[in-house]
Amino acid sequence: MRNYVTVCRGCCCGTTKKHPDYDHEAQLRRLREVAAQSGGTVRLRVADCLDACENSNVIVVKPAGAKPVWLGFVLHDAIMDDLEKWLRNGGPMPEVLELNRITPPKQQPSAAR
Repeated sequence: MRNYVTVCRGCCCGTTKKHPDYDHEAQLRRLREVAAQSGGTVRLRVADCLDACENSNVIVVKPAGAKPVWLGFVLHDAIMDDLEKWLRNGGPMPEVLELNRITPPKQQPSAAR
């Protein structure tokens, strides 16, 4: 079973402009390491912008067979520790991550794009 992880690194997330005191590169290195050591059960991708700037730093986890879990304000090592534990163990999501759960942005109808 695979977990797909998408890390937002666009206009707000992952920038020192908005979050100057957080090491965004270290966060990405941690996630890459988890994916590399997962034997293919964690797939990581970096997105330019997920349109949830008010909640940056945003990470989306799509567990196999489940709806995506959108996490916002992922700006502390303790949150990353819980996220990493979840990804390494394959679930369930640690209850403490509910504090970072956000509602995904509304998708525009394809005709409006």
